[in-house]
Amino acid sequence: MTTMVEGAAHDEKAASLRLGAHIRLLRHARAMTLVQLADATDLSHPFLSQLERGLAQPSLSTLRRVAVALETSPIELIAAADAPDEKAAEVEVHRSDERLVDDGFAATPARTLAHGTRPMHPLEVVGENVVAGEAYVHAEDEFLYVLAGAVRVDLAGEVLTLGRGDSVYYRGGVAHRWWSATGETYRLLVVKQGPSGWRNA
Repeated sequence: MTTMVEGAAHDEKAASLRLGAHIRLLRHARAMTLVQLADATDLSHPFLSQLERGLAQPSLSTLRRVAVALETSPIELIAAADAPDEKAAEVEVHRSDERLVDDGFAATPARTLAHGTRPMHPLEVVGENVVAGEAYVHAEDEFLYVLAGAVRVDLAGEVLTLGRGDSVYYRGGVAHRWWSATGETYRLLVVKQGPSGWRNA
């Protein structure tokens, strides 16, 4: 008979294995070696090797460094660890009352709307930051749609103001960041293309 403690330990181990596999998949999609990832994150090669094998538990700070180096966000890595199984379900439903979590970058709450190795990564982002913060750069294309409020979006130095119902699509490699245009809360749907190595099961 499996106790609750044993079940929790099993779930944590499974989550660590999913996270490690996801990090390895992203690293391969970026054509990076473990040594290159270690250099980019200022983390040790042995630690990263253990992380990819599910043998190490990263802190949020460590997860953020890995996410930045792999051109993704901590919430996407966390979502991969929380995925119910390795194979993405054919149908995945999310309800409006689900909890948003800190995305680890600009401290803007967000929630992932698709788990596992999907060809698209939709996120709901809610924020009220009036400071631009650091720019994101990743290899994949991205689409941003304003659900509520107004934002300023900096795309490689070109600043656009977008209101409710406006959207913008930008190619991979374009540095981008956004902030509230009015100081009030905004809500975005952000859809990022999955790494080129990902395929549906």
